[in-house]
Amino acid sequence: MTSVHAQPPEPLELPARLTAPPRLTQRHPWLLPAAMAVHRARRRTRWARDSWSGRVAWATHRTADDLPVRLVQHGSLLLRELDPDQMHLQHNKVTNLRLAARRLDGIVIGPGESLSFNRVVGNCTRRKGYVDGMRLSNGSAEAGVGGGICQLANLVHWMVLHSPLTVVERSEHSFDPFPDRGRVLPWGVGCSIVYNYVDLVVRNDTDHPFQLRAWVGDRYLHGQLRTDERPPHSYRVEAREERFLRSEGRVFRRNEVWRRVIDRRTGEQVGDELVKSNCALVVYEPGPDVEVIDLD
Repeated sequence: MTSVHAQPPEPLELPARLTAPPRLTQRHPWLLPAAMAVHRARRRTRWARDSWSGRVAWATHRTADDLPVRLVQHGSLLLRELDPDQMHLQHNKVTNLRLAARRLDGIVIGPGESLSFNRVVGNCTRRKGYVDGMRLSNGSAEAGVGGGICQLANLVHWMVLHSPLTVVERSEHSFDPFPDRGRVLPWGVGCSIVYNYVDLVVRNDTDHPFQLRAWVGDRYLHGQLRTDERPPHSYRVEAREERFLRSEGRVFRRNEVWRRVIDRRTGEQVGDELVKSNCALVVYEPGPDVEVIDLD
């Protein structure tokens, strides 16, 4: 994360990645399986090299005993109201989240260790009990084995943003698929997960251990981030510079996610950090109450 002070707002233009010509795999989808195999092989090689060299100490220890301080707690609604023909994917998502949460629950990130969501949860296959859930691909919801586990990564990322842990790697979704109806968290704090090369990686640069707890309830996916001693700062995460932009007939959404750092002892703000600048293609028609700025 980068600490930024009193920067002027960015100009109203789209990032180059959104105006660039389509990628090779977008023009020729039949190449996608081969491209994914190459990406996965590279990631496995990187994992092995990092472990062998000692450059990265991966978190592997877990315990059912809670660390004494509950630093953050959050719950996210399991089922969204979508088209009736997609609701079975929402229910299947709950099965996938339950399996993935069990893999993550109790993991301890010790001082100097890093947590890889993909390494801990693993590949979500039918053999492990995962089913077809809702997965976002090129802006549309479709069935895919293990679909929906991004919700667990979103939960972990949100809790980490309220802690002194460092986000090393995180990929956002390239599309804004749903209107803000019922939204609890700011847009732009979610994570995209594709085993094993699109990952959420968190590093513990403190002298204290942190423990993740995760479980599926009746209506919510629950999570806690626990530690052994309450840190001196708390954090407040918010979205700023929210805008909808129209270019060449397409609508894009952009914002900035910021994190305010608060001294627990005095209540004073001691830092203001830019977490991420987001820009994504909107795949729904914004409502009449949403201002869309025309860039053409």
